[in-house]
Amino acid sequence: MPAVLTIATTPYYDQKPGTSGLRKRVPVFRQHNYLENFVQAIFDSIDAPAGATLALGGDGRYYNREAIQIILKMAAANGFGRVLVGAGGILSTPAASCVIRKYATFGGIILSASHNPGGPDGDFGIKYNTANGGPAPEKITESIFECSRQISQYRIIDAPDVALDSIAEHTIGKMAVSVIDPVADYADLMESLFDFSAIRALLAGGFRIKFDAMHAVNGPYAREIFINRLGAPEDSLMNCTPLPDFGNGHPDPNLTYARELVDILYGEHAPDFGAASDGDGDRNMILGRHFFVTPSDSLAILTANAKLVPGYRAGLAGVARSMPTSAAADRVAKELGIPCYETPTGWKFFGNLMDADKVTLCGEESFGTGSSHIREKDGLWAVLFWLNIIAARKQSVEAVTREHWAHFGRNVYSRHDYEAIPTEAANSVMKHLKDSFGSLPGQKLGSYTVDVCDDFSYTDPVDNSVSTGQGIRVIFTDGSRIVFRLSGTGTEGATLRVYLEAYDPDIANHHLDAQVALSELIVIAGQLSELKARTGREQPTVIT
Repeated sequence: MPAVLTIATTPYYDQKPGTSGLRKRVPVFRQHNYLENFVQAIFDSIDAPAGATLALGGDGRYYNREAIQIILKMAAANGFGRVLVGAGGILSTPAASCVIRKYATFGGIILSASHNPGGPDGDFGIKYNTANGGPAPEKITESIFECSRQISQYRIIDAPDVALDSIAEHTIGKMAVSVIDPVADYADLMESLFDFSAIRALLAGGFRIKFDAMHAVNGPYAREIFINRLGAPEDSLMNCTPLPDFGNGHPDPNLTYARELVDILYGEHAPDFGAASDGDGDRNMILGRHFFVTPSDSLAILTANAKLVPGYRAGLAGVARSMPTSAAADRVAKELGIPCYETPTGWKFFGNLMDADKVTLCGEESFGTGSSHIREKDGLWAVLFWLNIIAARKQSVEAVTREHWAHFGRNVYSRHDYEAIPTEAANSVMKHLKDSFGSLPGQKLGSYTVDVCDDFSYTDPVDNSVSTGQGIRVIFTDGSRIVFRLSGTGTEGATLRVYLEAYDPDIANHHLDAQVALSELIVIAGQLSELKARTGREQPTVIT
């Protein structure tokens, strides 16, 4: 029997999980005992019973395989009875949530830095998901951080590495290791929710799609679903071989980083439908021929058309959106007579609402949408939902969207990201905005008049937990608004996000490009924040 080793260690004091776990550069994780400390802090915090089952996998980025071997040996030393690990160390974040729920595991560890770049000098991440399949709530992540600050030892078994590339059963000490098909359970779940026959007929009838996996985890999932189960031609897929460095790309499915796909959909002989997903498979971008659907509009359109999809024909309990996401979904919810919840950014806030059967669909403006089928956002789910709607309505992406705007009005929306700003400069912008709260209400700024401004806080209607400091809102009397928020998903400096939204019920204006329609609000945002003077940035890094 391999020996269980207790290794002395000293704390690192920078292991505070963000909205989606701990993310750092690969060289940081490769420091002596850095990963081991954090994994032991997870195990010390969750109090798993002896013999519990754990799910484990990641997005295939650099350091994924090495980290999995360490975690397997530590799980065995910490009394787990079984680990379900994806073959090749692969499990997309949605698939991991699916596996946790389907096999009723105690929880799961997901290795991913989501949409952040990979490679030897790129980013790596690790997070713990609870038995509902969703990200650990703040009380658990706070406990993990506290344990990481006090750690003095970790436990690991001295055993050979496990062969990960074939589906098989192994043991480490007394713990079973089941190397499972990372795709099958998830693909089966998708087939149970959507009308694959209708989508298959749509594709067989000449409807052309292009899916870009961005050399990230969803490549194998896309091949199984689109090629093997839906009969799409081989050229429907691009960049579907997962690579540890994502092909030197930035696996973030937006108009900037998925430029190759965007150029195809806006080029000559464009396919009818385009979509992309990110590093760990939970985000999505939806495109029509020469047409882009904002994530806010996408959530609203899925909500409005849910009864066209077999898995949602019984109706929706409600819908939820993150605070920076546009109010487009609110208008649909009002017409449907269902509740709409506004939460902080972070999928864990949706998990409570779904577990309490208060919502069925949810979404964030940061290219994430999902439903109560799992407890994570889900990129391929959103793509299949759109294809199901198109197959049922027999309309193009653009026609579906414009018809939606004609009925509900258009929430013109854009997000401007200023990435890798020095943290001190970003904090200066936020402090300046907060210091302006007392004088802003009632001010006329161009054609807009400020109604209220605040720093968004949220009281969870399920457990009454309170989250504060979730983003600065400047709301105008006509319902238009500007939101400023520091993102917690980067690993270098700070990312300042500026969200701009204006409601326009007039169909005569619905053809306008969002940047044109929002041009006055963009100028006002710059003036209010003094962003250029305080950060030196002339232009956003990314506009979506």
